[in-house]
This record gives sequence, structure tokens and C-alpha cells, in this order.
Amino acid sequence: MAACAVASTLVLTGCAGAGSLGSSGDTITIAMVSNSQMTDARELASQFEEENPGIELKFVTLSENQARAKITASTAMGGGEFDVVMISNYETPQWAENGWLVNLTPYAQATPGYDENDFIGSLRESLSYEDNMYAVPFYGESSFLMYRKDLFEQAGITLSPKPTWQEVADAARRLDSPDMAGICLRGKPGWGEVLAPLDTVINTFGGRWFDEDWNAQLTSPETVAAVKFYVDLVREVGEPGPATSGFSECATQLSQGRVAMWYDATSAVSVLEDPASSAVVGKIGYAPAPIVEKDNAGWLYTWALGIPESSDKPDAAWKFISWMTDKQYMKLVGETLGWERVPPGSRLSTYEIPEYAEAAKAFGPLTLESIENADPLHPTVDPVPYTGVQFLAIPEFQDLGTRVSQQISAAIAGQKSVEDALEQAQEYAEVVGKTYQENS
Repeated sequence: MAACAVASTLVLTGCAGAGSLGSSGDTITIAMVSNSQMTDARELASQFEEENPGIELKFVTLSENQARAKITASTAMGGGEFDVVMISNYETPQWAENGWLVNLTPYAQATPGYDENDFIGSLRESLSYEDNMYAVPFYGESSFLMYRKDLFEQAGITLSPKPTWQEVADAARRLDSPDMAGICLRGKPGWGEVLAPLDTVINTFGGRWFDEDWNAQLTSPETVAAVKFYVDLVREVGEPGPATSGFSECATQLSQGRVAMWYDATSAVSVLEDPASSAVVGKIGYAPAPIVEKDNAGWLYTWALGIPESSDKPDAAWKFISWMTDKQYMKLVGETLGWERVPPGSRLSTYEIPEYAEAAKAFGPLTLESIENADPLHPTVDPVPYTGVQFLAIPEFQDLGTRVSQQISAAIAGQKSVEDALEQAQEYAEVVGKTYQENS
């Protein structure tokens, strides 16, 4: 259902299946991932309800892996279970092509002051299909290295402006001790868990998932070297229990002073620089995603909000989405919860707010630079037939990535060798590759 014309008063009427915005009894069900920024949004949502007494919000909050499965199943089946879904730049273009999402560009353009052109260009493009946005970013991220400046200084360790993975590994081994792990790296199964950082390592080592003819490359020398490097590093000097560690677990490890480094999402600053949750505020240094062969190795990702076509309340759903992704929401978070907790990496104007610029001076410019320099169209050293840095933008990747991640996690747990894990992963990838070869 394309969005219909919208009056400047923001009272949206006339769309099939939807009454006037905020009509009595509108309950909007929102499926969200349980990350810190989303928790803040839920905390502030009472202000939206006060301003919009005709709309009641119902949140369904899930872990990342659970959310992906449940939201995908619900949206694909058209069950109408959710009115707003939190999805990423992986799902959005594919689901838009499938006709599963409402086109949000007409809504955005008819909402005074919303200014969709204020979104960082790389994110806006990644959430678009045929030049229309089908989801709008809540926050955006790339990836970078976070490290304890004080520990590096005490040990006399200096990183290059663009550190290499070998530099990082050397530093991790020097800083590792019985009381302090050298580095935290995700090992939890899930295509959005361990594979997110690992894929950037594979890319910069010169590896890739498929060659230009869709021949699987997961047992190539470059890919094997990258995965072996990652697995060996986290097993030797990584956090306790790495095979069950994801974003949240590593955030806790670094924020509580238990690890010396962490390579992960730029959005982690909301935890690390928050005095209410972190014991290392002001002690963290930030560096670009480590490299080997390929420059600009950081990923591009956004948690964004979309409206399933099956929702019968798209007008009220947009009202909530536009509130949660508007310029004014950034100021609300900063003034209410603290400027370090403002959702990063979505709007250019956020970086022009004086209070935020001051709070984010250690990480803000690098976050913006990393997002703008991420290159999902050219993610690898050698050419590939797919797009995406830390994922492959093909429908099969949810299942393929999950299966491969389970093999990698088993290697991190010491249950099998990297070589055996990648042999099995190669078989999974070959099945997908043959499908594309047959259809070419």
C-alpha cells in the first residue's frame, strides 16, 4: 500500500484500512531489538503517548536473533501482528521489492520539518528501493576499534592512524593478563552476531564468500587465514566464554574494565561513554576498523523502522516512527538522558548540536567518517557478485549466514578445527552458489 497524500496538519486520512491519525483506540504494536538505544526509546515513549492521546504503544522487545526470526516470519506471512518493525539495511530493499513494506517517502515528504535528506547519504541509499525509502534509520553505525588509552600508554603501545590487524593482535597479547583479557570479539552464533565483525576481517584479508561466477570461496587460502586469525586471537587472548559472547556481552566486558580492546559497532559508545553504565568513561580511545589488504574495512549498518503492508494502521504507525527518528528526538534524548546516549550515525544535523559535538568529540567525527566511507558496493579486494560488507544482500543469507556462523562458533568453542568448520561452511555456500549459477 503506497502512502496516500498527507495534510500538513499530520492528520492522515483516506488510506485503505486506516482511520484518522490518532483516532480513539489505535494501539500500535512495535517489534524492537533489545539494544540500549531501543531501551531508551521505550523509556521516553510515554512522552509520545502524552502528546498523542489517541495512540497507545505496545512494545515487543526481543534479542537480535529472536527479533530477526519473528519479524521476518510475521512480515513475510502478512499476519498483521506488528504495525512497526525494527529492521536493517539487509532486509529493507529485499522486502520492499517483495511488496512487504509501505513506501515511507510520501509520508516523510509530507511531514513538516522531517527532512529525509538530513539522513546520512549512505544509510538513506541502503534503505531505499527504486529511489524511495521503505524504512527510516533510528541509528546508524559502522565498526571501529575501541581500546583503553590508559593501558596502552602504561604499556608504551602506540597504534597507527589506520591500525593493522597484526598491530591489534600484538597489542592484545601484550595487554592480556589473568585479570584483563587482551580483546573482546563476538563469537556467538548468528549472521548478525559473530559474522558481522568476522566478515570485515575476511574482506580485508582478501577473502570473499563467492567469486564473480558464484563459486564458493570459504576454503580459499585468504578466507582460511582470516578466520584462523580471528579464532586464534579470541581463543588465546579474548574474553571468557567467547563462543557465547555477542555485542551485549562485549559491551559489558569493556565498560566494566575487564578487557583492553573491543572491535565492534560504532554505536557501542552509547554504553561505553554513559557514566550510569560504564566504569571507563573518558578512558577509551577510538581507531578505524583494522585493515590488512583492503582499506576502509568498516561495515555499514542501521537499525531502522518500517511499516509492514499488513498493518491496518499505517498512519498512526508513521506518526510514531516520525517521532522516534525526528531531529527533535535527538535533542529529547540528550536533554533527558544525557548527550552520550543520543542515537548516533543517522542524521547529519545531530553532529551540529553543540552539546552533542562536545560529548562526542572523542568518537563522533570518526563515527561519521566510518559510516560515510563504508563501501557495500565494493566490499572485498577482488570483485564479487553481491553487495554488503558484513552481510551478503541476498535472501539466502539469513539461513546461509546462520549455518556458517554456527560452524565458526563451534571452532571458537574448540569443538572443531577452523579447517573442518570451513569445509562444512563451503558445502552450505556451494548450494546457494549453484542456485545463482543455474539462474544466470
